[in-house]
Amino acid sequence: MSEASYVPRMKTEYLGVIRPALIEKFKYENPMQVPKVDKVVLNMGVGEAVGDSKKVKSAVEALTLISGQKPVVTKAKKSIATFKVREDMPIGAKVTLRRNHMFEFLDRLVTIALPRVRDFRGLNGKSFDGRGNYAMGLKEHIVFPEINYDQVDEIWGMDIVVCTTAETDEEAKELLRGFKFPFSN
Repeated sequence: MSEASYVPRMKTEYLGVIRPALIEKFKYENPMQVPKVDKVVLNMGVGEAVGDSKKVKSAVEALTLISGQKPVVTKAKKSIATFKVREDMPIGAKVTLRRNHMFEFLDRLVTIALPRVRDFRGLNGKSFDGRGNYAMGLKEHIVFPEINYDQVDEIWGMDIVVCTTAETDEEAKELLRGFKFPFSN
């Protein structure tokens, strides 16, 4: 199947079900006002990289498997003597997902990864930034099916930021509810 003809399941769901529901609930006049997910940013901070530079490499490999894209290595902006961090030292990795990669990731996050999280009681509904963007953290990257648990040398935490075009947090929360995000409250 070619890349151009393939449409992710979540994108079809957005166009067919979520978008019309948002138009009905918020009474948008113009179809361009309807909020949509703009991008998803995955970030892994590797504090242990100060002592061992190979740890950043394994975090990059893990993020590559999870996202399907090559991450960018993040470097320290300033030197901090108490943490033994020097300027331009690699201390993490991040990747930005857009379009089909983003929809595929959201699908895997909601249907596979979040149900695998231990003691999961739902996502915090207050983690919006006031402009319609949602941030969450995972303590273990091994909840993703792409990661082979037997080959993992260390378990990393990661931040996931879902950026939307929504004007308010209420609109963004309703959009993410449409994507079946399991909010606790």
